[in-house]
Amino acid sequence: MSAECGEPGPEEPQGPSPGPGGLPGASGLGQCPPRTTSAPWSLPLWRAHAAAAVLCYVNLLNYMHWFIIPGVLLDVQKFFEISDSRAGLLQTVFIGCLLLSAPVFGYLGDRHSRKATLSIGILLWSGAGLSSSFISPQYSWLFFLSRGVVGTGSASYSTIAPTILGDLFVRDQRTRVLAIFYIFIPVGSWSFVWSTLGVTAIAFVTGALGFWAPKFLFEARVVHGLQRPCLQEPCSSQDSLIFGALTVVTGIIGVVVGAEASRRYKKVNPRAEPLLCAGSLLVAAPCLYLALILAPTAFLASYVLLALGELLLSCNWAVVADILLSVVVPRCRGTAEALQITVGHILGDASSPYLTGLVSSTLRAGRPDSYLQAFLSLQQSFLCCAFVIALGGGCFLLTALRLEWDQARARAPGTGTPDSEDTERRALLSGAGTATEDP
Repeated sequence: MSAECGEPGPEEPQGPSPGPGGLPGASGLGQCPPRTTSAPWSLPLWRAHAAAAVLCYVNLLNYMHWFIIPGVLLDVQKFFEISDSRAGLLQTVFIGCLLLSAPVFGYLGDRHSRKATLSIGILLWSGAGLSSSFISPQYSWLFFLSRGVVGTGSASYSTIAPTILGDLFVRDQRTRVLAIFYIFIPVGSWSFVWSTLGVTAIAFVTGALGFWAPKFLFEARVVHGLQRPCLQEPCSSQDSLIFGALTVVTGIIGVVVGAEASRRYKKVNPRAEPLLCAGSLLVAAPCLYLALILAPTAFLASYVLLALGELLLSCNWAVVADILLSVVVPRCRGTAEALQITVGHILGDASSPYLTGLVSSTLRAGRPDSYLQAFLSLQQSFLCCAFVIALGGGCFLLTALRLEWDQARARAPGTGTPDSEDTERRALLSGAGTATEDP
């Protein structure tokens, strides 16, 4: 017995399809279950994309709940004084409630409002997760119950959210959106999220500097009277050559210094990598700010500070790659790397040159037409880079808060990491030895 159901998209209304004889709702071999809420999804395309973005973001949060306990398992065991067997039961309760609840939410989603069903589920797992933070040690059974409620709420989201995306998009659009939706499953790590935002900030600033800094330095030289304005091609390329040489030299030195500093600092602090990134960015931000501010008055000092800022930015490239590899399970590292590269370039160096130029043009349009005002407009449009890089430093500080938890999750048994494989191998050998000694 089969049934055929229509698949409406953002611009296609839902409704019963005519069967044989033109009778609505009739089909030759079967019929779809009735929906009590058959309002059409006649959303504008931008609203459909906005809804998909929200669903993907909540999906990231949803799957973080799956792996949050392994990251803090020792703390949970000590707090509630539970054995390994009872600790393992936490995940059993979570998955068991999820599996039992999924068919129920699927049934409700097909016959009632999907948005309402989804909202109830989100309230369940977020409320249970929050309330579990206030459970005292003598009520460990409440903590197990809260994990079951989290699993129940997660079931609603895992079953309903993809169907909403299916209602909003059709054909190739649906495939692409679902790919983005499910890509957040293997990357459910706060360390990955915050470090990706930090990398994006670095890419934003380096993209703006690489594109606009040669022109900025040339105009600063003109303001100082060291260079005549470029009124006819070809213009002087002296500053482009100097800035390019500085970028190459500081880039090589920065990568080597950053990697070596991370290697040494990790021996005394397990959070060395994100802290090193945060420190370098938070120092680079005032260096860049002062380089921009001092350019009209102290040209040489501006050059020195700019070189120092580039050196500090370059200290992060090898370190951020190490962070990603340590918090993502091996089978998902390719996906995570691709996602980080895509986000970093799209929101970073692909957009910063245009945004910097747009701000400069906007400022210049409301000012007198002079070379000095043109320089000041570019200078002030550049200032946002100093604040962006400071935000990037804040993102790496947040990475440091979650790093050890996410590394523990990535090294959990069955993830394919060397640590987990050694643990499983020792467990198997121990079990084999025990079996041999038994009569």
